[in-house]
Amino acid sequence: MIQLTRLNGSVIWLNPLLFESVEQTPDTVILLTNGHRYVIREDAEDVSLRMAAFFRQIGLAGARVVKEESG
Repeated sequence: MIQLTRLNGSVIWLNPLLFESVEQTPDTVILLTNGHRYVIREDAEDVSLRMAAFFRQIGLAGARVVKEESG
């Protein structure tokens, strides 16, 4: 599970294995496979990095994530 923050400041823990999409619109919206949507304070890139760290922690990913420089 990864810790995220709702717009009202409350903390929510979500399972990235259930993420269907992460959208920046400009708020970050996470859609789960069960259809639930969560609007959070963190930006999509931060969510992506947290997801990668979670996947490495549970052994689903072994490669190091490198932040791409936008040009």
